[in-house]
Order: sequence, then structure tokens, then C-alpha cells
Amino acid sequence: TGGRNGVKGESGASDDELASDVLSHYSSASESASVVDEATGGEPVDEQTAQEETEDKLKQCIDNLMDKSAKTRLAALDSLGGAFSSKLVYDFLLERRLTVSDCLERSLRKGGGEEQAAAATVCAQLCVQLGGGDEGEEGFKILRPVLSAIMIDGCASVAARQSVSVTDLVKSMSHLESVFTMSYPNREGTLPTPNAGTPGLHGAALHAWALLVTLCPASRLTVLHLPKLQACLESSDVNYRIAVGETIALLVELGRDIDREFEFEDSDTLCESLKGLATDGNKHRAKNDRRKQRTIFREVLHYIENEDFSEEKIRFGVEGIYIDSWMRRRVYDAFKEVLESGVRHHLQFNPLLRDIFGLGPPLILDSSVKSSKISRFEKHLFNSAAFKARTKLRNKVRDKRADVM
Repeated sequence: TGGRNGVKGESGASDDELASDVLSHYSSASESASVVDEATGGEPVDEQTAQEETEDKLKQCIDNLMDKSAKTRLAALDSLGGAFSSKLVYDFLLERRLTVSDCLERSLRKGGGEEQAAAATVCAQLCVQLGGGDEGEEGFKILRPVLSAIMIDGCASVAARQSVSVTDLVKSMSHLESVFTMSYPNREGTLPTPNAGTPGLHGAALHAWALLVTLCPASRLTVLHLPKLQACLESSDVNYRIAVGETIALLVELGRDIDREFEFEDSDTLCESLKGLATDGNKHRAKNDRRKQRTIFREVLHYIENEDFSEEKIRFGVEGIYIDSWMRRRVYDAFKEVLESGVRHHLQFNPLLRDIFGLGPPLILDSSVKSSKISRFEKHLFNSAAFKARTKLRNKVRDKRADVM
């Protein structure tokens, strides 16, 4: 049947050609097909009726964003967040994006901490819905100033600061650094005593910064941050330690992508710290925390020592993506944090996510394909196409970083 590299099988056709035939079969559905409403026990529901009902609910939510009651506004934000994470509503939002952006900006400027945090999350979901074109850029420009202001405002709610997201690369990284570097050791090498909520804030800022790092040349950043981050492995907060460990692995990976001879100066001390965390049996820590920490730091240690990465496959529909690097994991985790359980739906249908992960245009499956199991050979074809796409994407990213350098 041929291998992942596209070797021709007995028929003389390559995997690429066979995969094309399979995909063309899967793309035969008409747009007027009915959908199945799970809430009604699987009975068919007219697609237009279902869409109209959804849009009516969304319109009511948008109206409620302007309500005088903070409780009503918060409920509307929660409902919008649920809809944005689980459905694609680009066409609906296209003519309402400015209204929604204005409402979100108002909640961010005048709402309480809980409302600000919910609004910041919906801002990120709105950007995912609008995609990478002019509409998304327009939304960024409207929301960026207020999001930036909240993030660097020490008097703002910790929950709000933890949820904000900004987009101008250089400014955003600088703002994020101003937050998580507050966890760095002082001149005597002592870590600051964290206040309630600050480890979560520092971890969120570090994860957001790490996401932006994937767009930058790594060498300029690793020299500045790796030694300080290594010291933060001694943090008293397990989730922040994990965020630090994952970021260290990412920075080392990016350094190696640019220069195969890249080495962290104090790698022996770093590996000793990682080994300690990977085997930590401290009974004062919660059992689940110890298990989570050991798992993550074993992965980090194996990568630092051997460039070993535990590959994971995320399945959705008949497709799947491979998480085969720290960079790819950070990008996937960022979308998962924003979209939660809806991330697989967006991977299947959202052009923005499909472009980022090299999946191509969304597949349209007819009812016969949806109701039947895909054969092992067809799975092989999809796996082969996915493998080639991710290899091509990683090579493209490496080339871009080399060009920047």
C-alpha cells in the first residue's frame, strides 16, 4: 500500500493520487443536506431552521451585552463564549463584528473583574472566528489598546489580567515579559514570595509569551531568559513550574531549529533540576500534582538530553494532526485553552486553524461517509498526507527563522 513517504503501491499510483481520489469522494455532499440535532435523539432537523434558531439566540446575547445589569451581561458573555467555541458563525459575525467589538471593549473598560475576564476570553474567540484576514485585523486594532492596558495594570483584577490577549508582536511580548519576570529571582538569587493568584497570572503570561516566541528568532530570546527561567523551576507553585519547564523545552527546540549545535551553557545543572522534578516524591504535594509534574518533566528531560519528543495524535472526524514538537504543542494548547472542547470542531471546519496546522480546505463529508467506518487503507492515506503536511510546515517555519536571522 505504500509508506508515509508516498512510495507507489501495486496499482502504480502514488499515495498522493490515491488520497486525492478518496478526498474527492468525500467532497460530494451538497450544502443543502440536513443536519442531525443530538438533543432531539438523532432526528433530522432542517439546516436552515437550526441556523435561524442559533442566530436568534446569538442576536439576543449581543443585545444583552448592552444591558444595565452586570449579571445579564456576564450571562451573555458566557453564552457567546460557548457558541463561539463550539460553532463557526463567521457569516453571522461579518456584519455584526463592530457591534460585538464595541460591546466587548465596554465590558473590558467598565466591567468588574469577572466580566473583564469573560470578555477577554470572548475577544480571543472572536479573533478565531474572524480569521487572519482584514476583519480579524480590524478587530485586533479595536481591542488591543484596552487589553494591553489591563495586562500591565497592577490594580486590575488578577483574573482579568490572566485572560487578556494582545496581538502586536513586539509590544505584546514586552507587556507579557513585564508580568512573568516579576517571578524571577532577585540579585541575591531568591525567588519572590508569591501573592494569591500571581502564580496563575505569571503562568498565563509565560504561556502567551511562549506562543509569540514561536513567531520570532529563538536565539535572541533564549540568551536573555533561559538562566532566569531555570531558577524559576524552584517555584512553590506546581502549575507555574510546569509552565516554566515547557517554555524551557520550547526555547531549546527553537534554538536547535536555527543552529543544530545550539547548547544551553549550564545544561548539566538544568538536567539535574529536571531529574529532581521528574522523580519528585514530596508527600506534601497533592498526589495528582506530583503525577502531572513527573510526567511533564520526564518529557522535558528526555527532550533536553536526547531530543526525544512524545508524539501525540489529535483525531477529529476522519482526520488527525500530529503534535510532534514543543512548538506545535504550544500552538495547539493555546487554541485548546480558548476553544476548550470545541477545538476539534474548529480543526475540522475553521479555515484559520486548518491553515495554521497545514490541513488544507475543510473536507465536506456526505452522509454515507459520516455513518460508515473509514477503512484502514483510507486512514493510511490521511496519515500520509498529514505527515507530509506537517513536515512541509516545519521546514517552512525553519526557513523563515533562518531568513530572519
